[in-house]
Amino acid sequence: MKKLFIAFLVLVVVLSFGTVASAKALKVAMDADPVSLDPHVQLSGGMLQYSHICFDPLVRWTKDMKFEPRLAAKWERIDDLTMRFYLREGVKFHSGNTFTAKDVKWTIERLKISQDFKGLFEPFVGAKVIDDYTVDIITKKPYALLLNMATYIFPMDSEFYTGTDASGQPKDAIVKIGPSFALTNESGTGPYRVTYREQGVKNVFQRFPEYWDKMSPGNADEFILTPIKNDATRVAALLSGDVDFIMPVPPQDYARIEKDKNSKLIAMSGSRIITVQLNQKRRPEFANKMVRQAIVYATNNEGIVEKIMKGTATVAAQQAPIGFAGYKASLVPRYDLKKAKDLMKEAGYEKGFECTMIAPNNRYVNDEKIAEAFASMLAKINIKVNLKTMPKAQYWDQFDAQVADMQLIGWHPDTEDSANYSEFLVMCPNKETGYGQYNSGNYCNPKVDEMVLASQTETDLKKRSEILQEVEQILYDDAAYVPFHWQNLSWAGKKNLRMEPIVNVMNFPYFGDLVIE
Repeated sequence: MKKLFIAFLVLVVVLSFGTVASAKALKVAMDADPVSLDPHVQLSGGMLQYSHICFDPLVRWTKDMKFEPRLAAKWERIDDLTMRFYLREGVKFHSGNTFTAKDVKWTIERLKISQDFKGLFEPFVGAKVIDDYTVDIITKKPYALLLNMATYIFPMDSEFYTGTDASGQPKDAIVKIGPSFALTNESGTGPYRVTYREQGVKNVFQRFPEYWDKMSPGNADEFILTPIKNDATRVAALLSGDVDFIMPVPPQDYARIEKDKNSKLIAMSGSRIITVQLNQKRRPEFANKMVRQAIVYATNNEGIVEKIMKGTATVAAQQAPIGFAGYKASLVPRYDLKKAKDLMKEAGYEKGFECTMIAPNNRYVNDEKIAEAFASMLAKINIKVNLKTMPKAQYWDQFDAQVADMQLIGWHPDTEDSANYSEFLVMCPNKETGYGQYNSGNYCNPKVDEMVLASQTETDLKKRSEILQEVEQILYDDAAYVPFHWQNLSWAGKKNLRMEPIVNVMNFPYFGDLVIE
């Protein structure tokens, strides 16, 4: 009997080790981790990356920029204002609740009151439940980008987020600063669910056993995300084998990774514009168009791309890159230090002035170095910049509060459309509509607003492109902001990862579909 018991224990141990050995864990290092578990608290690349890990959109982009069914199995246009979505049946939330049309309606209503998202959803009337698995999304006017917008709709578990938490606060509260139920609790339909989170230290996601997409090739049972702010440390973690996948990759380390026999690099051109906004309400000098133009002329953005970005970015002079509807080839970079000095003199500021600036140090590729270079460039036209940089986790609260005269921001239009830049970065700030939510420069041109809104309902693509190109021309002439470059996208990982199918120009790697060989 004793021998039989020992044999049983040995078998248990062998089977246990076999299970552990077969389990696949994916260790990822990014420059920062999600600021919250609430997908509606902030409109940012990092939060949308998180949303694709723990939630699923109605529709998502494919690698070749087409629309792919996700929680919506199919859709059809009912009339000029209505798109009907037919939802997948049998989908479960991480809580165990069943996903239905009421969750789509609830989510859209929440998006419409989110400080960050309501500008995007301002054209929407809302959603109408037809039955448990059919929902109509209705717009105020004909809207050319409705399917683009469906990529932002990650249905939340309405039952899970309804009611009050232990403190008596509504569970559906969207709280940017301070505690909230959604900040630390998650129930999505995505491939992974949160099992551990220590902000800024470690995030652990476990594969959801009831995940609906049985066709997904993804085989990582556990997803461990560690934020590593320092570029060199992040690269070293990959090369030493401490992590399997990193993003982004600093340009100066491209060659080093390509030479490593155990690693591989993927890079592609992107559409994220890196800019500085000049706060016209805080500084009367910035309300003077000639001063803004002088600052743009003093900015050697070609030099920044060559020396700081090591050629791994595209110099920008407008918001939208080539291929976008608003791109205008005649708008070119205009570094000219003599012209900048002449403009300062003409504006009455030959002796310059002093101002403050903030920038993140772990949100964009080389963001701190870019800010430092920009500050030194402005010193040549007698503008003394008092620069402060900080981690992304602290930066956005400071950005929203507009604590500095100049603030650095990057923007990728997740609708993959030119108008999205303007809707958030240059339209007159309006808390009611949400337009201009990230316009910390307080630039305001009613004609720009009128044209951007007109582009939303213009279904003739040629006319729409002409409208958006005129917007870019006005912004260029007004020096509405300071453009640097469009940031390249880059990822690196171990050679046993099938990375190519999951990375894309939106910079939302579909980790749920990643295969570890």
